[in-house]
Amino acid sequence: MQQFNRHYFMENTKAAPLAAFRIFFGLMMFLSIVRFWSYGWIEKLYIRPDFFFSYYGFEFVRPLGPYTYLLFAVCGISALAVALGYRYRVAIVVFFLSFTYIELMDKTTYLNHYYFISLLSFLMIFLPANAYFSMDARRKPELASASVPRWSIDSIKLLLGIVYLYAGLAKLNSDWLVAGMPLKIWLPSRYDLPLLGDLLQIPWVIYIFSWCGAVYDLSIPFLLSYRKTRVIAFVLVIVFHVLTRILFPIGMFPYIMIVSATIFFDAKVHDRLLAWISRVFRINKQYFDHQKARLTSSMQGIRLKISLLAIFFVLQLVFPFRYLAYPGEVFWTEQGYRFSWRVMLMEKAGYAQFKVRNNQTGEQFYVDNTDFLTALQEKQMSTQPDFILQYAHFLKNHFEGQGHENVEVYVESHVALNGRRSQPYIDPTINLAEERDSFRHKPWILPFKDEIKGL
Repeated sequence: MQQFNRHYFMENTKAAPLAAFRIFFGLMMFLSIVRFWSYGWIEKLYIRPDFFFSYYGFEFVRPLGPYTYLLFAVCGISALAVALGYRYRVAIVVFFLSFTYIELMDKTTYLNHYYFISLLSFLMIFLPANAYFSMDARRKPELASASVPRWSIDSIKLLLGIVYLYAGLAKLNSDWLVAGMPLKIWLPSRYDLPLLGDLLQIPWVIYIFSWCGAVYDLSIPFLLSYRKTRVIAFVLVIVFHVLTRILFPIGMFPYIMIVSATIFFDAKVHDRLLAWISRVFRINKQYFDHQKARLTSSMQGIRLKISLLAIFFVLQLVFPFRYLAYPGEVFWTEQGYRFSWRVMLMEKAGYAQFKVRNNQTGEQFYVDNTDFLTALQEKQMSTQPDFILQYAHFLKNHFEGQGHENVEVYVESHVALNGRRSQPYIDPTINLAEERDSFRHKPWILPFKDEIKGL
């Protein structure tokens, strides 16, 4: 085994797939930033609100006021530099830090694909993606190489495989497979779609979508990895993600996943693609092709890098299962729900009415959430316990700042999960102003009066 590991980590392969992936990744990220800016979402999400929901442990990460535009500009420019392979190591580090900072500014905007991009950009810090077909390789011939370590390409495949596989495992539950939820809520609402609209009203069609979604996620990494099924698998990737884009407003994510899947193709496919880019932009591709492999190093030289990546991937394999450490249904409590590739598995609707009380005089009043939160923030807050707790602390501090004394904060909340009747959510007798956020179980979340079987 040790001899196999040594051979594998010393083995090189053509650099074209990694170079093409770098170009695709950088361009997609640049376009995502431009799209986000052009839609006015920086102003709407990070400038206009008066209050932001921070992640536990990252309370120091806040929007920067007008300088938030500068943060997005830095992120976009660094993404373009990654695509060009210009000062790549600095560019990918700056992109990872700036994008992750943006992601952490307000958990109201949490999306699985933001998390995926942060992970992927972190991984790319350790990869020699600028060794071939890059401005760095042209500027500094000592950096140029037509070959890269095989593990550098396989590590991207592994991350993609984890994302798909865990998304598929998360779908193996009774709500998704037996009840057809939440697709029974979402798909019929798209009745206005040409051709598909009428089909999406038929129950058995919805079940086909549910079951095919689970099978797709569980099988696609393996189908892409096997040469004889790769082309068919890539067609399935395109069909699946185009349908996803048509049915759900999830931005650039479908396109990012389609482009990412190209990493599974052989080097000759990427060579032809880079040759086409060379003709269009008049780049001398032969210069890069004639570079010798300069990246081979001793096992001692790559030991630290491999160790860090091993820790990284072990965390990716273990972290999604942290929900098992908490009692109760994860869809209900959401303890361990985020960052676990549970993609579009639930529909929650609820309300949260906050009561501020003076514990000495008994005087009390109710809070109008619209005085402090945007519509999106209120929607997210009303169904997620850590949001509710953080908002309760904000209310305590706010009203104490206005001169109120002996402030207690209570909430009356109800939540409906995946089409069920609304149920009481948070214990209304608990003074949330005295509760502290942590990674521990939150006992003030009321029990879920049903059962969802599965993973």
